[in-house]
Amino acid sequence: MEERKYLTTWRKYIPVIRLHLKKSLIEEQNFKLNITDFESAGDRGKSGYTFNIAMENGKVTNNISGSAVARDLYEALKSDEAIKAMLQDKNIKISVGKSFVLSIKTTHISAYK
Repeated sequence: MEERKYLTTWRKYIPVIRLHLKKSLIEEQNFKLNITDFESAGDRGKSGYTFNIAMENGKVTNNISGSAVARDLYEALKSDEAIKAMLQDKNIKISVGKSFVLSIKTTHISAYK
């Protein structure tokens, strides 16, 4: 199995994701990805590129092992220092649906647990 084939594609999106991540503190953010970028990296065929990543304090809390696209996005996020700082003390959900729109929803982790 070829590893990390979407990492380069995600790295191109990091500046945009960083901006939307910041804005997601106020309201949920959505933006359309270019499907051609991902198809040229690797063909997912019928399984598509849809995924959900749930993070708490910068750590993934759901199972993304079955999605190379999600794993590579998480890898790209972790390698960006500004994004790593933004992920702290927050619950963040990032998902891509069939319409190829990436959505980011951020909530602060409550201090009262």
